[in-house]
Amino acid sequence: MPIRLGTGDLARYPFLNEAGEYLRQSGFGWEELDRPDMKDIIERAADRIRTGVDGRVYDKLDRYETEIITFLVTLIMVKSIGMEPALKKYALAEARRAEKFLTEDLKKQNEAQKRALFEKIFYDLFGLAIDVTEDGRLFKVKATDYLMRSSHFHEQEWKMINRLVSKGHVYLDADETVRLVRSELAVLITSRVHAMSLPALPTAIKDKAEELRTALAPRYEYRAHAVTEYPPCIKHALEVMGRGENLPHSARLMLATYMLAIGKSNDEIVEMFKSAPDYNERITRYQVEHLAGTKGSRTKYSVPSCDKLRTENLCFATSDCAGIINPIQFGRRRK
Repeated sequence: MPIRLGTGDLARYPFLNEAGEYLRQSGFGWEELDRPDMKDIIERAADRIRTGVDGRVYDKLDRYETEIITFLVTLIMVKSIGMEPALKKYALAEARRAEKFLTEDLKKQNEAQKRALFEKIFYDLFGLAIDVTEDGRLFKVKATDYLMRSSHFHEQEWKMINRLVSKGHVYLDADETVRLVRSELAVLITSRVHAMSLPALPTAIKDKAEELRTALAPRYEYRAHAVTEYPPCIKHALEVMGRGENLPHSARLMLATYMLAIGKSNDEIVEMFKSAPDYNERITRYQVEHLAGTKGSRTKYSVPSCDKLRTENLCFATSDCAGIINPIQFGRRRK
């Protein structure tokens, strides 16, 4: 029996194919966005992008039809802006928004509604089969699917040894189930923007996209000149962040401890991580202060050795690295 989605569902999950079909059936066309009464849609789309790039979750859901159109306008607008770091941060914010709604739905809906969500979102989009336990409180996923998706999580609770496993399935609560596909959803949104070919855009969208591009440009200007004098491992980490990609935990630790060792302030280091798609200022600041020895254990962390970085695939040594055993020594001999 086919699953019927209402406008409320499509407003919460506008990345579903049914959202585009809904707009086609309603007769919506891009040229309509130049009408004066559509100004609100343009402003909402710009606000949605600004909110996402700032690492916050856009949570408006007061008008279902409006939010469906707004999401599709944001895709066109962020494509027009043409900044990969901004796109990555926006896509992750949209994934977090969907994560919030999915978690709420899985906690309050009945079993039939939960199964419908699993089929439409988890299976249709990501090929992930999930089932509900008999009491409706937990969800189970095949161990192979779990391992494939949890392997890049660094928290100890995601290790298989710390999970409830039975008959080849891993059992999860609602929050954990949704977290499992967050990164895939961000990739899905990013790939859709990459695949888009821009139509002849209404003037209102082009003007707003140019306004956003001008406002966002200063955030990324430092990358063009900030990575030239660093050791190759640090330079590589900064370049990865400059592309709007996430660094693994070990690379973040390396980067933060190195910057602390050369005298960068906590504020400067926190600002440096701002382009990471999953940036959260409160968490980043705490982690930097913990590494600096001003929070937590009060132990100041040292920069990992070159041997340690090699074992973690973080070493990108060049001939200029000859004779050093720690990145902090880079360049001293030449000087």
